[in-house]
Amino acid sequence: MAGNSNFDEILSTTLKNYIPKLTDNIFSARPLFYALTNGQTIRRISGGATIVVPIIYGTNSTAASYAGTDTISTTAQTGISAAEYSWKQYAATVTISGIEEAKNNGEAQIIDLLEGKIFQTQETIIENMNTMFWADGTGNSGNDWIGLDLIVGKPNTSLGGIDPTGSGNSFWASHERNQGGALDAAGMAVVYNTVSVGNDQPTIIITTQTLYESYEALLVGQIRYTDTDVADKGFQNLLFKGAPVTFDGACTSGEMMFLNTKYLQLVAHSDVWFKPTPFVRPTNQDAVFSQLLSYGELTCSNRARQGYMHSAT
Repeated sequence: MAGNSNFDEILSTTLKNYIPKLTDNIFSARPLFYALTNGQTIRRISGGATIVVPIIYGTNSTAASYAGTDTISTTAQTGISAAEYSWKQYAATVTISGIEEAKNNGEAQIIDLLEGKIFQTQETIIENMNTMFWADGTGNSGNDWIGLDLIVGKPNTSLGGIDPTGSGNSFWASHERNQGGALDAAGMAVVYNTVSVGNDQPTIIITTQTLYESYEALLVGQIRYTDTDVADKGFQNLLFKGAPVTFDGACTSGEMMFLNTKYLQLVAHSDVWFKPTPFVRPTNQDAVFSQLLSYGELTCSNRARQGYMHSAT
């Protein structure tokens, strides 16, 4: 039994108050997390059988000049569809053993103990989620959330229920470049320009430390510009055509991702997003635990605006 009669209440109140700080720390800890949440909030929706993301893949054929009483086309238009993503779940457990409870009997000690546990959980979530968002979603028997390896790194694989190899679906493929050797600015420009339309361009380029240093070496003798917003978050970066270039330890060796985050969105369930469950005392364990639950998925609404280079050195 708790030595402090308010033990469970103190735990629940402290954890609930800590959640905003926890989520802020998680989603500002890695370049990819920052890119997904910078400048636009995580999209929160209240439910639905699936997550539906509208996509535009065609133009309106009725748009044209006319004179006088010319007939104006009223032809029904296609070109608007939707990608559908399944809800995924993520959880982490905060556990306090009976002996830890006994050793931290005062209110201040209880709060310190719980904050230490939360920090441990936070760091674990950061590492695991970051790795997950770089992968293809097939991990943990397919329970993992979708990551960049599927959205960008497998351009001919179905995503959101749309097969890019199907008739008329070429709009749903990302751009792939096999560099096959040393990184150079010309190769980077090909990917950047291919996935750009007018002023709709990559917003961030993320790669490995090795390729980041290779790009840095290309700039020897040149003025080096950085994006101040990215730098203010603590991430080293250099600019390429106005897009910050930075590195992430979870990026696959030899790859460089050119991301337009305008079309990448982390969708969260508005009622279950790092939501703590009440602390529970199991009948067969000398401990209490609370689970942090999240429902959501990483989605894309325009795959053609995403590109990547691989096999670079």
